[in-house]
Amino acid sequence: MGADIINKSVYEILVEKFTSKYGAAPEIVSYAPGRIEVLGNHTDYNEGYVLSAAINYGTFFACSPDSGTEGRLTAGDIGEEVVFNAASPEPTVKHMWSNYVKGVLASFNAVSPVPHGFKAMFLGNIPLGAGLSSSAALEVSAGMAFASLYGRDVDKLTLARYGQKAEHDFAGVKCGLLDQVSSIFGKEHCLVWSDFRTFDVKSVPLGDDVCFLMCNTHAKHALVDGAYNERRQKCEQAAAYFAAVLDHNVTALRDVSWQEWLDCRNDMDPVAAKRSAHPIGENERVLSAVDMLRGGDLAGFGRLMFESHDSSRNYFENSCPELDAIVDAAHAIPGVLGARLSGGGFGGSAVVMVSPRDEKIVSTALRNAYANKFGERCDIRAIIPSDGAHLVG
Repeated sequence: MGADIINKSVYEILVEKFTSKYGAAPEIVSYAPGRIEVLGNHTDYNEGYVLSAAINYGTFFACSPDSGTEGRLTAGDIGEEVVFNAASPEPTVKHMWSNYVKGVLASFNAVSPVPHGFKAMFLGNIPLGAGLSSSAALEVSAGMAFASLYGRDVDKLTLARYGQKAEHDFAGVKCGLLDQVSSIFGKEHCLVWSDFRTFDVKSVPLGDDVCFLMCNTHAKHALVDGAYNERRQKCEQAAAYFAAVLDHNVTALRDVSWQEWLDCRNDMDPVAAKRSAHPIGENERVLSAVDMLRGGDLAGFGRLMFESHDSSRNYFENSCPELDAIVDAAHAIPGVLGARLSGGGFGGSAVVMVSPRDEKIVSTALRNAYANKFGERCDIRAIIPSDGAHLVG
């Protein structure tokens, strides 16, 4: 099913809830999709390359201007409302979901204070905790709505940076730009190729004979944010080491080849060496994958996905038993082209590449294999690479 069909009911429910809550239909509605990361795990903040896709599930953000100074923000799924000064939003620990929107609004205020308040509500259908970037979808949809509401001319990359800054300053997660860029620049039946040094973004045609299965384990292991930040610090430590010992300029792990890693690994801090192997290898896999797609080699592309997961498991250690079980099962199922974890890791979802004609058979086999190991079936949805964020109507 396409994104328009899947999301139509979400949009209608949001408009109805907004109207009931605030007494009139919203003047502005924006939409931003979640994303899957297909190749290029933890490469974005290492100035590397990523292949990702906007997905056919997302978040709608509805708003209207208010004459006062207050921002009134409601989470449509739970009905909770927070009220704050629109010109000076601050993070909160009581309603942490609001921090993603407040953080984006703070970037608008940093340019110039917003002149009036607003009434807003958001609602989406991205499974929370699935590793599909529901937070980025909320940030991007809010940013697009605020740009329209306040008449701001904000380019796509700046809007992505607003979302990233919200994660850093209001949510406390030092993420890269992958999630926001994927949500904004997605194209139907295409992957988003991103260079996170130059911020060049291109669409790479995938074709309509490929879809992805999002296999949500519902696993969320402890200390995820701390583990993410620790791995980023180790990557920065490794980059500093390579900059000191290699005979060319190194400002990030993107500048280090796999052969250079092999030559230096035994002289490095062991943990930094182990962690840095993953993004270094991922960069080379992404570049190879683009060539394979251009040549129509989907089988080769899928092999790189399996290699990527092995690297996550062995070097970055951001996988978990639940994700490993899905990928291991996928190896043995006819019709599967590739599989790997998607996103930050430590739980969430695995992404499996298949032909649409094999979707149901592969889904059933994966559910059964997962149930045999963990006693319950994982949640599987078909994911179609879809268009990125936009205003509705």
